[in-house]
Amino acid sequence: MNYCSHCGAKVSLRIPEGDHLPRHICDVCHTIHYQNPKLVIGSIPEWEDRILLCRRAIEPRHGFWTLPAGFMENSETTPQAAARETFEEALAEVEIDALYTLFNVPHISQVHLFFRARLLQPVFGAGQESLEVRLFSEEEVPWDEIAFASVRRTLQLYFAERKSGVFGFHLDDIHPAPCHHSSAPRDFIP
Repeated sequence: MNYCSHCGAKVSLRIPEGDHLPRHICDVCHTIHYQNPKLVIGSIPEWEDRILLCRRAIEPRHGFWTLPAGFMENSETTPQAAARETFEEALAEVEIDALYTLFNVPHISQVHLFFRARLLQPVFGAGQESLEVRLFSEEEVPWDEIAFASVRRTLQLYFAERKSGVFGFHLDDIHPAPCHHSSAPRDFIP
């Protein structure tokens, strides 16, 4: 950040009085500009025994597969965000169920939440951010082409628990993976 969004003056990065973290502070009007983590919200759309995945038409991870997800918008709830993202990316309508996974991704200041979801009907298509959208059985999932670590972990947990019919809630952290293999799933940065 270079300029204040309130008055247009230059900002400086410093620790405000009474705080412990550096913040962008306006040199003229003294407005403190807080920057907070972004929420990435998605769904695990299921139809019968298959899961709906989207092949990304945008960077990062263009051409790789993911669950429908994206940044939460102002004035919406997390279930609304999951349903909206599913429609935007997969042109699919879903009934949102329970929150299933929550991953803290502190190195990129994001939090990823995935809800279990049921497709209302097997009608879907590629939205603007998707090259294609397809239903996959567990055996058909292109594991080597999954875009993001949070999606890979969510799918692994989901398929393992689906066998028992008992779904829990999972909270974990994702840390940067070594960059020695280009097809390794990365963090979600839409």
